[in-house]
Amino acid sequence: MFILGIDPGLATTGWGVIKKEQNQLSLIAFGVIETAAKKIFSERLKEINQKLKKILTHYRPDAVAVEELFFCKNVKTALLVGQARGVVLLTIIERKLPLYEFTPLEVKQAVTSYGRADKNQVQQMVRILLGLKNIPRPDDAADALAIAITAANSTK
Repeated sequence: MFILGIDPGLATTGWGVIKKEQNQLSLIAFGVIETAAKKIFSERLKEINQKLKKILTHYRPDAVAVEELFFCKNVKTALLVGQARGVVLLTIIERKLPLYEFTPLEVKQAVTSYGRADKNQVQQMVRILLGLKNIPRPDDAADALAIAITAANSTK
């Protein structure tokens, strides 16, 4: 089973593909979708949609997991990220792929067994669980892999 994890964002959307075979997890690929701040907002959303479609076509995941929005102090930022997340969800739904959503707390709990783990603890566990020498970079890609791992260990 191939699982795509997505950490939605407007400037940077992290993604990571893992393979689950029985109880073994392995890394397939990871990266980020970046959009330039100087672009028109609607063009940035379109770019996320188009690049995500290419990732879905290339890796053909069996399921997709997306992080739910967390509490954000800046309302404007939350609205922009929420719209980017909406584009991600629509792109997945249009492909009729199984979709799983997890809160940051659920991801931390699933990956580290501690719901208040810090970013470094989560990234170290991603490295260990996928048998990697280094933590995947950038952070958004590592977060996306944590989301994919959560789905792999939470779904049948």
